[in-house]
Amino acid sequence: MNTKETTLDMKEAPDGGAEQQPADTTQVPADAEATEADVSEADLDQDEQEKQPMTAGGGGGGGEATSPNGLEVMAENNGLVKLKIVDEPEEVTFTGLTKDELLRVAGTPGWVRTRWALLVVFWLGWVGMLVGAVLIIVQAPRCRDLPVTNWWNNGPLYQIGNVKAFSNLQNLKGVEQKIDSLYQLKVKGLVIGPIHVAPPDEAMSLRFEEISPEVGNPEQFQGLLQAAHRRGISVVLDLTPNYRGSSGPWFSHSSVTNVAERLKSALVFWLDKGVDGVLLLGVERVANVVPSLWDDIRAIVQNGTKERPDRRVLIGVTERSSAEDVSTLLASTGVDLLISRVLSSSGAAASEYAMTIQRLYSSNSQSKLAWSVGGRDEGHLASLVGPALVRLHQLLLLTLPGTPIFNYGDEIGLMDEGTKFPRMLWDSDKKLNGTTQEEWAERQSCRSFFQSVSELRGKERSLLFGDFILLSNSSSSLAYLRVWDQSVRYLAAFNWAMEEAATLQLSHDALPRQAVVVLSTNSSTLPTDGTMELTNLQLGPGQAVLLKFPYAG
Repeated sequence: MNTKETTLDMKEAPDGGAEQQPADTTQVPADAEATEADVSEADLDQDEQEKQPMTAGGGGGGGEATSPNGLEVMAENNGLVKLKIVDEPEEVTFTGLTKDELLRVAGTPGWVRTRWALLVVFWLGWVGMLVGAVLIIVQAPRCRDLPVTNWWNNGPLYQIGNVKAFSNLQNLKGVEQKIDSLYQLKVKGLVIGPIHVAPPDEAMSLRFEEISPEVGNPEQFQGLLQAAHRRGISVVLDLTPNYRGSSGPWFSHSSVTNVAERLKSALVFWLDKGVDGVLLLGVERVANVVPSLWDDIRAIVQNGTKERPDRRVLIGVTERSSAEDVSTLLASTGVDLLISRVLSSSGAAASEYAMTIQRLYSSNSQSKLAWSVGGRDEGHLASLVGPALVRLHQLLLLTLPGTPIFNYGDEIGLMDEGTKFPRMLWDSDKKLNGTTQEEWAERQSCRSFFQSVSELRGKERSLLFGDFILLSNSSSSLAYLRVWDQSVRYLAAFNWAMEEAATLQLSHDALPRQAVVVLSTNSSTLPTDGTMELTNLQLGPGQAVLLKFPYAG
């Protein structure tokens, strides 16, 4: 055992209590060499003495005494004590087996069998996981391929038929300043105009390529176009020829050929400026009278070019209101969207709406369906259905299969008030026409509702291009389901009756027992995130609700 040795000087006390006098340290040996020899000899004697055993009691026997703190104390000799300080034992470190030892152990029969067993288990587990993964892939339901859509299928279109009424500036610059507001509504397309020069009923004075000075100039139009495109909003130009006259949108029968021919060059002009589409009234007349020119018009608008590979939209407008007529015109004219009056029929019951929607959906691709209530010639939504049903119709148009089209101000329930082009109300116009604080708050709430539904439609596949399933309809109520593959399902229910509540007892294989409220036209009675029983769906007078439930497999 390793020890540390320490030498201590100690004073002896002789027996009997007599104190030993210290030696005289001042005496100097006479001979330096003798002194040096004596010291050396004394050191040697001391080393020899330290090697001799000592007893702790000072007796004649030798030995060692151990102190309580673990120090080994050597016996006293001539005032010197030898102490041995015991070191702590070194920690034993496991070094493992050597290479040769491992090789000997690994070759034993027990370890050979163990290695083979573990190897078999590993490969069986790996093969099992591989087979399981293949079975999951094979048995899992395939996702449906997404349908081919265009930009006008991805959100609502917003129509400004009178530029002067839309902003305080009363020109195209004023429209440009409101682009951010349209972006907040998740509008995908702006239908503007007509803005070209067109004296009433004077076909020879028609100038398609010239902007009427009362609404702006070419620089303002380019600024509007650029601002809209920066926000992802496409711009469609209404080029209806005789929009101010009373002899029809294409003037007299004899003028159709000449006007259609002049329209072709105007289309090239405006499309080269960056316009994303064209809207025309009375398309059936041109298609029937001059079919060859109509084919040319379609080709100019719908065929992409190397410079503009993106599709441009050709929108037709008709006064037809039956599902059969609209389907026929969609096929014969070849337009991308056809705005009709199928939802604007005066006094039509909800059951008629349901049948019309079902027929159009069954006969046409939903990418070609367009839904609107009102418009440039008919007026605003609130004036046609009443202020109390504005939100109900907003929800209807934004959840039907197809493209919703709104007139400016429909998002806030703007009324016509003696003109079909009332002045648009903005935040700075709270005191306009005696508008009260309550009326303004209601308009802002209406706009917020529109924005919420529009935003939801833009990101949910079931609402964008999902299947339409009619669940229930009566003279005053309607309910349908929008589903797409494994996406969240949406159920829309409506009660047009203003004096009676409606109870819808919905049943379908795809329906669960309950669904969650996404939003409703009256959040105080049907709060968001509440649940409703689908077998006993209660709707108050003039109320509508949008529900959701997950895909159940």
